[in-house]
Formats: sequence, C-alpha cells, structure tokens
Amino acid sequence: MGKLDFHLLLLTIYFFFTIALSGSGHHNQQFNEAKNYEGSSDLVNLEYHMGPVLASPIHLYTIWYGHWNPTHQSIIRDFLLSLSSSSSSSSSSYPSVADWWRTIRLYTDQTGANITGDIVLSGEFYDTWYSHGASLTRLTIQSIIKTAVSAYPKALPLNSYNGLYLVLTSSDVKVQDFCRAVCGFHYFTFPAIVGVTVPYAWVGYSGIQCPGICAYPFAWPNNSGRPPPGTNGGNSKIMGAPNGDAGADGMISVIAHELAEVSSNPLVNAWYAGDDPTAPTEIADLCVGVYGSGGGGGYVGKVYRDSWGNGYNVNGVKGRRFLVQWVWDPIRRRCFGPNAMD
Repeated sequence: MGKLDFHLLLLTIYFFFTIALSGSGHHNQQFNEAKNYEGSSDLVNLEYHMGPVLASPIHLYTIWYGHWNPTHQSIIRDFLLSLSSSSSSSSSSYPSVADWWRTIRLYTDQTGANITGDIVLSGEFYDTWYSHGASLTRLTIQSIIKTAVSAYPKALPLNSYNGLYLVLTSSDVKVQDFCRAVCGFHYFTFPAIVGVTVPYAWVGYSGIQCPGICAYPFAWPNNSGRPPPGTNGGNSKIMGAPNGDAGADGMISVIAHELAEVSSNPLVNAWYAGDDPTAPTEIADLCVGVYGSGGGGGYVGKVYRDSWGNGYNVNGVKGRRFLVQWVWDPIRRRCFGPNAMD
C-alpha cells in the first residue's frame, strides 16, 4: 500500500554521496550517469494508465495527529494556503507556490481535463488525544481518517467527491517505516475502514526523530561525514531553513511531493513510470533532490537566499518562503520549477 520511495531514495544518498537523492531500482543508475539530472529526458518513461486525476476543485482536509507546536502548524498551514492560484496570486510574488503547482496542472485525464489549480483548505481536525496511540502502522492512518470524519461533535466532512485528506503526525509519533524507509506516502482509503474511497496522504514531522533523513537539505545525517552541498559551488555549511525550523521546513517539501503525486495518481492507475503499480515511480519521484537549475549529483541546484542566507525557491502567503522540490514537466520532459533559469 502507499509509497513514497522519496525516503528510500534519500537513504541512498547518505550512504553513497555521489548519488544525488536517487530513485529506487534502475533510477540509481540514472543519477550516477547524469551530472545534471534536471535536464534528462531520454531515460524516463512516464506513462498515463487511464485512471483519474484530481481535476475537480480540491477540498483539502488536514488532520493534526498528536501534540503539535503551533508555530510549526502555522508554517505548514501557510504553505497549504499558498497552493491555490486563487488565494495566492494576489499575495505571493513570483515565483510562488501556485506557480510551482502549474507544472502539476499540465497533467490530464483521459477526457483532457487538467489537474485543478483550485485547492481549498476546507477543514482541520486536531487529534490531540492520540486516538490510535503513538505507534502507528501504515494502515492505521486510514483509521485516523475514519476517526476524524466520525468524531462528535466536530467531525470533518466525509467528502467522496473532491475531498483529499492529509494526515500529519507530530514529533513523538512513530509510524511504520518512518525515517527508515519513508517520510510520507499517499494512497486511497478502503471502504471497509473509512466507508468510501478517498485519496489521502501522510507526512511525519522529522525534526526530532530523523532530521538528517527527512529534512534535507536543512539537516544531514551524523554518519555521512559531510554536510549537504550548498548552492555556491559546494559551500560546506548546512542550508538554513527559510521559516526557522528544519523539521517543519523539511516537511513542506515532502508534503509538496505527496500532494503532487496524489493529484496525478490518486488511485495508483494514472501517471507513473514503471510496470508495477504497487511501486510506481511518480512525477515527484523523478525529481527527488532537485530544487533548482543544475540540480543533481548531490547538488540541490540554484536557489534563492534570503538576507540570513536561508535557502528557498518559491514565495507563499503572508510573506512566507519555502523550498520545494521540482516535479517532472511532461511538456519539457525534464524536472522543472518556477525558479528555473532556462
């Protein structure tokens, strides 16, 4: 069920530094051979498998599981509010989070309908009592959604038409494979558990448990022997987090990764590369570790720096800045983001 090769992918980097946040399986070879992976096109076989994409306006429901720092919640909430072109075009300067989402909007379903640009944060649920404990399996994430949509008296709507559920677990919650193999995943709910089939994603806060695994490039594993390469020809300093917290800022890119993929492959039968739908290589998997032009080979690419030297590549609401990984552009046939220099 679910996937995010995203952090199997990341684990590879840390043990083999010359591989730039490479993908699983045969994609490791791609990263070794491509010094500038964001320009690659001949090695990717991304195909459409006739399934739906999220073309209707998305009603996004966030479930805060566990005990959350309000500051971290504010960072994440502002990112989610920045996604929609309608909410951020007037308040976010270029390149914005909504501009980044425009690449994802290029993907269509079999009718030619594009992924929506209308993403509305329609509800939040605070599971502060750890309804399913502090040690979760992947399948338990669906039970958490069930709890949120059936809680009394303030349940989230069970929106089977255009609902998307985002489960975020706090720093003290252990999730199956978290830090070891994944930092997040997306899938769809089972009617036997939730009552209907709806797409969802899960992402964990890594600031305590594994910042060096899930908060790249704002943290680096202790056993790596060196920090991540900066954006100035191998600057040895750790890149600063634009909103002041490596865990929360690292989560932003994982959330972006998952939302891109759940929108383009919500039932795991739409856009992906590879022959196995149970382990698909999706539009964000193809660009893990690439945040700017020239990214690849262990280099995040050319990104902006704020007055404190913190790295970012997109702007959000309320003057926020974020660093989000690029996604595969089906027209350009390469990884792309709005901060691209070409």
